[in-house]
Amino acid sequence: MQYIDLSHTIEDGLITYKGLPAPVICDYLSREESRQHYDAGTEFQIGRIDMVANTGTYLDCPFHRFEGGKDLAQITLEQFTDLEGVVIRVPYQKVLAVTRQHLEAIDLTGKTAVLIHTGWAKHWKTDAYFEDHPFLTADAAAYLKDTGVALVGIDSHNIDDTRTRSRPVHTTLLGADILIVEHMCNLESLPDKGFLFSAIPPKVRGMGTFPVRAVAKVM
Repeated sequence: MQYIDLSHTIEDGLITYKGLPAPVICDYLSREESRQHYDAGTEFQIGRIDMVANTGTYLDCPFHRFEGGKDLAQITLEQFTDLEGVVIRVPYQKVLAVTRQHLEAIDLTGKTAVLIHTGWAKHWKTDAYFEDHPFLTADAAAYLKDTGVALVGIDSHNIDDTRTRSRPVHTTLLGADILIVEHMCNLESLPDKGFLFSAIPPKVRGMGTFPVRAVAKVM
């Protein structure tokens, strides 16, 4: 059994989504300051982070798109833990739009996590990452809804085409309680199938998005 990390590292100053602020990571209580509270040789660090929810590799649940949708505290463990996965490979060098036809070419029977590998993660932490990125089309989202998957992930800047102001993929998937994981990486390290996928967020009420440690367990 092998575990493969599919998450980007969150660090101070990281820009995940152009126009949103970078996280600020610092000490709330430094080791030096803590020494005054403990016996000699004992010290601790208490960290502090100020960030928007859309930072690093993150999971979207229905509340992100719909006011009455389930938030992070309401989605169940079964929706994001040990999901039988499949990787669909659509290299961005060939096409940016992932369509229904790309998905129909793969047997999705019994697969509850569909991960779209485009190779776009190679542009992470560059200006190119934010522009003209791979995305799913509206018909692809409708097809995934019809297949009954639990989660869809992509190694791109957004699962929707951000060159427009509409977000049909978020609307279709989250409207059907299908979770979304964006900004993934290392999908090239996965087999096409034969793995379990998890992307576990904290249990936060009133939030629809949060960073996850996305991981695949290859059997």
